[in-house]
Amino acid sequence: MAVDFLTIEQKNQYGRFSDDLTEMELAGYFYLDETDLAFIANRRGNQNKLGFALQLTAVRFLGCFPENLLLVPNKVTLFVAQQLLISNVTVLIEYAKRKTTDREHTAFIRKQYGYHDFNEPYWTFRLSRLLYSRAWISNERPTLMFDFATAWLIQNKVLLPGASVLSRLIAEIRERATQRLWQRLSVLPTVEQKEKLDALLKVPEGRRTSKFDDYQREPTNISSSSFNAEIDRYLELYAFGMRSLDFSRIPPVRLKNIARYAGIISVSKIARMPENKRIAILVAFVKSFETRTLDNALDIFDLLMTGILRDAKRIGQKKRLRTLKDLDKSAPTLADVCALLLKTENSDGELLLSTLFKQISKEKLADSIAKVNELARSDDDKFYSEVIEQYSKVRRFLPRLLKDIPFKASPAGTSLLEALNYLTTKSSRKQVLDNPPLDIVSGVWNRLILDKENRVTKRGYTLCCLSKLQDSLRRRDIYLENSDRWSDPRTKLLQGSDWEANRIQVCRTLGHSIHPHEVIADLNRQLDETYHQVATHFENNSAVRIDNIGKHLSLIISPLDKLDKPQSLTLLGKQIAELLPTIDLTELILEIQTHTGFADEFTHIGETVSRAEELTISICAVLIAEACNIGLEPLIKAHIPALTRHRLNWVKQNYFRAV
Repeated sequence: MAVDFLTIEQKNQYGRFSDDLTEMELAGYFYLDETDLAFIANRRGNQNKLGFALQLTAVRFLGCFPENLLLVPNKVTLFVAQQLLISNVTVLIEYAKRKTTDREHTAFIRKQYGYHDFNEPYWTFRLSRLLYSRAWISNERPTLMFDFATAWLIQNKVLLPGASVLSRLIAEIRERATQRLWQRLSVLPTVEQKEKLDALLKVPEGRRTSKFDDYQREPTNISSSSFNAEIDRYLELYAFGMRSLDFSRIPPVRLKNIARYAGIISVSKIARMPENKRIAILVAFVKSFETRTLDNALDIFDLLMTGILRDAKRIGQKKRLRTLKDLDKSAPTLADVCALLLKTENSDGELLLSTLFKQISKEKLADSIAKVNELARSDDDKFYSEVIEQYSKVRRFLPRLLKDIPFKASPAGTSLLEALNYLTTKSSRKQVLDNPPLDIVSGVWNRLILDKENRVTKRGYTLCCLSKLQDSLRRRDIYLENSDRWSDPRTKLLQGSDWEANRIQVCRTLGHSIHPHEVIADLNRQLDETYHQVATHFENNSAVRIDNIGKHLSLIISPLDKLDKPQSLTLLGKQIAELLPTIDLTELILEIQTHTGFADEFTHIGETVSRAEELTISICAVLIAEACNIGLEPLIKAHIPALTRHRLNWVKQNYFRAV
């Protein structure tokens, strides 16, 4: 159990002043309000007042009383002395000579301001419970837990213990949470599963590595063989039956951390571990890497399809460049024919044809038309014909993709899942498919999947399905249950008892009714009314029309004409402006405070009885600065005590915080 985990910076800053305190820190922790000044005034002599004030402000900032007030930064001493109207700060030397006064003053401060000792069982228990929860759920680094514990103690006015005491407590709590995790994981598998897990660490005869070493290796290249290898690893890990175990009482983050740790350590180290720790690590490893290998397989598939589409585009562009000469030869012929038709549009038909064929032979015209139809591409053609030529690359991983990966579908992906299931059943070498589902086929794919006899080809249909599968996986219309990166996002929503417990709060935040049927019925009603209203006035509305743009229908809405402001409206606005008095925003918020007294509801973050003269002015000033995002600088008035820089910074830090 490592105890000495603190960094050098943490050790130097714990319970000590930093070298350079900012103005914000001075105003936030060392500003003395009326309650502080009245309490300090009961001390006799400037040395006692200054020493007492430094003890009070130091414990607010550090969380503990300083060992020697002479080590307090000079900036702090001068800032506190200025508020006490003490010009000679050397009187602090007299205060430091008498230790009894020091002890008496710290006792007064503890009693007056409610500070507690760390050794009190109540506070130790509360902190231990918080630290244990964080250690169990998130597995935070001990340095972060140390900073959290320090901030929590200061916030709750618990005097900081020694750094070693707090470090030891954190180390003990982390060790206890870890032992609990080993124990819970080790009792999950059955005896047979434990034997199979232990067998992972053994090196078979004739081999130099164990199965565990093989599972640790990640795929290094993007190929069909890598995809098939990942599927094999997934099926082997799936055979351990870890998905049948109940991991609901194990924090997912801790499980992933253990699996990550198991993925980098050697087999020999795991074999030397105690039984419960060894089994726990193997359980977490198999459970996490089962999901990980499936994700890797889908990642490889996504990259393979991206590569196939990229290669098809590159090949198509090369073909396009090679055939531009043929297209350039055929296009002018057709252009000449069209020009001739335009010139002789009123001529007799037979005379027009005879004239046309005298200039351009019928055979040449037919060849030009055929060549243009062959080479010209439609706007939505994304080299799909070249994609089909890549079928040989797909054949290498297609059987494993369809057979061994358990795809699921949302309502939007049901038709694609039906097509994939159809391909799974059609494993024969027939190149023509009988009655496949065609709901997913659209656009250019309609003609590319058909042969000359209008039969659905296996190549075209398969490539169409895989292209749609890649898009659907990215949209999560098709997903995998046992996956992290390709899972159904709906499963991460609040459901069951968790949703019922948070439904009212979520609905109020979004402004919705807690009854979904009412919301859906209202939306249906609004949609139906709007549709009928638009349909009723559509034919008579000249500002809206539907035009054919290319091959698609588009809704065209004419822009609205600018309406000139009537003179009566201008006159009314002028009369209203004359009736409203011209005041500053600061006067408005102060007037609202006078009528409502809202500033009295603001309380100090740590001292509920802390007040200051004209505090409402300071609160209103900070409100304006925050609401208008202008900062405190425009509101600072050095000659007004309620608007000094230190007062406003003190109010901002102690009276404004997130609820």
